[in-house]
Amino acid sequence: MAKSIKNLLLTVILGVLFIACGGSKEKAGEEKAPRVIKVSTKFVDDEQTAKSLVKVVEAVNKRSNGSLELQLFTSGTLPIGKDGMEQVVNGSDWISVDGVNFLGDYVPDYNAVTGPLLYSSFDEYLRMMRTPLVQNLNKAAEEKGIKVLSLDWLFGFRSMMTNKPIKTPQDMKGVKLRVPTSQLYTFTIEALGGNPVAMPYPDTYAAIQQGVIDGVEGSIMTYYGTKQYENVKEYSLTRHLLGVSAVCISKKCWDSLTDEERIIIQEEFNKGAEDNLAETIKLEKEYEVKLKELGVHFHEVDVEAFNKAIAPVYSMFPKWTPGIYDEIMKELTQIREDIKNGK
Repeated sequence: MAKSIKNLLLTVILGVLFIACGGSKEKAGEEKAPRVIKVSTKFVDDEQTAKSLVKVVEAVNKRSNGSLELQLFTSGTLPIGKDGMEQVVNGSDWISVDGVNFLGDYVPDYNAVTGPLLYSSFDEYLRMMRTPLVQNLNKAAEEKGIKVLSLDWLFGFRSMMTNKPIKTPQDMKGVKLRVPTSQLYTFTIEALGGNPVAMPYPDTYAAIQQGVIDGVEGSIMTYYGTKQYENVKEYSLTRHLLGVSAVCISKKCWDSLTDEERIIIQEEFNKGAEDNLAETIKLEKEYEVKLKELGVHFHEVDVEAFNKAIAPVYSMFPKWTPGIYDEIMKELTQIREDIKNGK
């Protein structure tokens, strides 16, 4: 009996010790589950932006040693555009990789600094993103719950992919073109003479085939990557807007991460932007050759006529800061002078 009581007491003591050490909740040495953050984008797997994002996600997950798990969703399989940015603003564990224009819904001046026919090179744009003007916009975005990780994910100048050549604004009359759900894009296409039709990009392939739209506007990268050459064979080089994605994370999510996790995410998205740009520059030349081989015709346009047509757009946004266009042009003039002088 005494021996039985002794054994019982020993069992109770060991049980108490086990519970005190957390044994009732998890096994000794069990690892904490990683923080899952969804990365949503419109780009399809064959597009360079999606390929560069794969590298970013893999690098972040590896460097974090199990504390983070970024999950990439391409082709609009999760909310994108306006809906995707709402996920960010509402504090979800979410990273949106989409048009800068969706930032413009919350800080309107983003649409001004990415306005039509502003830039003539990638370098001009990237230098503009380093100016105090744009850095102040990023601070304003944080007040809306948006942490801007990067504005450098370029995918080329946007031009017209249609079923007929476009050389002047007059040629745009009656042409139904898909645009994102964005006033900037809508006003731009209207000013150029076209008929804008808002829809998610993944829907455009079928929409062209069904005659809902006559074409889309986008970069050479998008033209080739989404196989729109199977639908339309005319590519008119209006270069009316620069194709660029903003990488945005919920500020609530960002602030809850450790310093080390924030450094890893920021560094890898910066590297990803550099990889994306280098590949874009290389592939644009290759894709132009391939598209021509596939029967696509390239057309230069009347640049002066398009510049004249687009001028009224900059007076159509009452939410833009008064004088913002003049401020942008002041910065851009200095940037061009610096580039000319090799600075």
